Amino acid sequence: MKEKIKHYIKEIALFLIVMTIFANIISLYKSSDLNKNPLTLTNISLITGEKYALSQDKPTLIHIWAIWCPTCKVEASNIQTLSEHYNVLTIAVKSGSNDDIQSWLKESEYTFNVVNDSSGFIASNFQVGVYPTTLIYDKDKNLIFSDVGYTSTIGLVLRMWWAGL
Repeated sequence: MKEKIKHYIKEIALFLIVMTIFANIISLYKSSDLNKNPLTLTNISLITGEKYALSQDKPTLIHIWAIWCPTCKVEASNIQTLSEHYNVLTIAVKSGSNDDIQSWLKESEYTFNVVNDSSGFIASNFQVGVYPTTLIYDKDKNLIFSDVGYTSTIGLVLRMWWAGL
């Protein structure tokens, strides 16, 4: 019986390792099409009506997501955690009105900054085709990391830490 349990644990561990490698390869492939230009967002209006200014001396995480995206919903708690400690701006793509997005945020108890990209124009400027997409820029607004799909909180924290060096 113990041998069977050990065998199953090894099989599960191997499966998780292979899936992680596979997911990272897909993310790398999907990230290759993203706009690699320096971050130049200006005149940013949040769904709350407030103006948002990018920090000039800190790294910035741009998270492009949608309410209708199941992976985005799972990853939203990771983005919330990061937004409490880092410069984070999220862009909700084709997710309804500002009120729709605010209702979803309130229901989920999220408070991160959100821009409503109702037409998908901003996402297309970043050349995003898959959601969620996360872009991390250094303090000089140069893209240094990009992820397509789910990313863990620890993965995002480590990338933001690296971006701040």
